[in-house]
Amino acid sequence: MSGRSPLALFNGSYLCRRPTGIGVVARELVAALDPALVPLLDPLSGERPGSVEIPSDLSPEHGRDGHLRRLLWTQRELPKLMREGGAPLLLSPLPEAPLLAGVHSIVLAHDLLPLRYPQLTPLLAYHLAYVPLVLHRAVRVLCNSEATAREVHGRLGVPLRRLVPIRLGFNPGQLRPLGLERQPFFLVLGRHDPHKNLERVLKAFAALADREHRLTLVGPHDRRYTPKLQRLAGELGIASRCDWIPWVSDLERLQLLNRCRALVLVSLWEGFGLPALEAMACGAPVIASRAGALPEVVGEAAVQVEPRRTPEIRAALAALIAQPDLARRLSAAGQQRASGFSWSDTAAQVEGLLRELA
Repeated sequence: MSGRSPLALFNGSYLCRRPTGIGVVARELVAALDPALVPLLDPLSGERPGSVEIPSDLSPEHGRDGHLRRLLWTQRELPKLMREGGAPLLLSPLPEAPLLAGVHSIVLAHDLLPLRYPQLTPLLAYHLAYVPLVLHRAVRVLCNSEATAREVHGRLGVPLRRLVPIRLGFNPGQLRPLGLERQPFFLVLGRHDPHKNLERVLKAFAALADREHRLTLVGPHDRRYTPKLQRLAGELGIASRCDWIPWVSDLERLQLLNRCRALVLVSLWEGFGLPALEAMACGAPVIASRAGALPEVVGEAAVQVEPRRTPEIRAALAALIAQPDLARRLSAAGQQRASGFSWSDTAAQVEGLLRELA
């Protein structure tokens, strides 16, 4: 390992064996960073050089208790590790950092969806109070899109000079075209939260004249929302054509993205929309909403729809069934578009910022 002094410690407390969303971003970003410059606080006891082992029960995989343990660990134990590690900065892949220990942090803001669409949950205080405090006290706030940067500034008043938009990436070893024949199913990747707009997706799918296609929904089941969506599928007469899968491996995800007719991501808001990028990288056509950062990600390489207009979603689904030329055109354009997103470029930008600040 190089004798260079570390620039920052990477807060890996969110990492888990079955990552989704923020967990995937954390895993891929730290893998692209130089371990000599950014040692990992590692809950998974991996083989990354220079990593520091931390408790393995802090991630969302451990439910609400895991969240609570992580927040307490962040305030009590993380400052000690910062002092012992000798790094001047903490790099956190989500807006979590010690508040009272003089730790200089750089945090990544993914979105402000819990403020845009507040829900009465035990984590509401976390989103209303803790996250804004962390964002205000951070030395820099990395934002996964221009849309997120505008929202962090406009909704919370974090100064623009401390906001740094970055582009996320994808892993070409795990996400690539396989040359497989597309199958008659549409794919949805993500949680079942209301902002994901899945009620309208189900209604649009039910309105199709085609009855051969299926709808595959991959994402963590939520007792607040999943049963309601499944009941709606039953009421619409499409329950037998809907597949609800809580989680898939990287290999299964690769297969799904290479076989689906198209990815459907028509959220009411996305801070970035990583599934759209992953789909384009695999040559899957994408149906994306015009909300949030999705237009930044897909550009002209997707069918864009107004997410609150169910007939537009239905028309997009029907077009990708009936128009093979459209699907081929979107597949080629999506792969070209995805080539502009690279974790190595993201890591280079982050490392440059760390050098500047340290």
